[in-house]
Amino acid sequence: MGGKCPSRKVKKRRFSHKTARRDKFLLKGDDAVYDELQKGDSEKKPLPRDEDLPGMGQYYCLHCDRYFANSTVRDEHFKTKRHKKRLKQMSGPAPHTQLDADLAAGMGMPDNGPTLMST
Repeated sequence: MGGKCPSRKVKKRRFSHKTARRDKFLLKGDDAVYDELQKGDSEKKPLPRDEDLPGMGQYYCLHCDRYFANSTVRDEHFKTKRHKKRLKQMSGPAPHTQLDADLAAGMGMPDNGPTLMST
């Protein structure tokens, strides 16, 4: 029931926290993906070949920001619950940004009133 914690006695098999959460460090933020989806041109142009990515970078899910090894794996991904939730999230209102958080906290751009005519 517990999480993946390092064992205190065995030093060889210590659990690395960063390797378990590597996906979080490599993904784009929700606001960056949302901005790319709003542009709309990304689905039409072909993807460049990249040998470092799975499937030479040709099989990509724009909503989830993931690369796949082949088209069958990508098509299976399109049927998953995680992808469908992501589609619904990206089709809704824009995700929150740092500017939204600052404005909500009252630390946003100051309102100095209308500009006065100076001589």
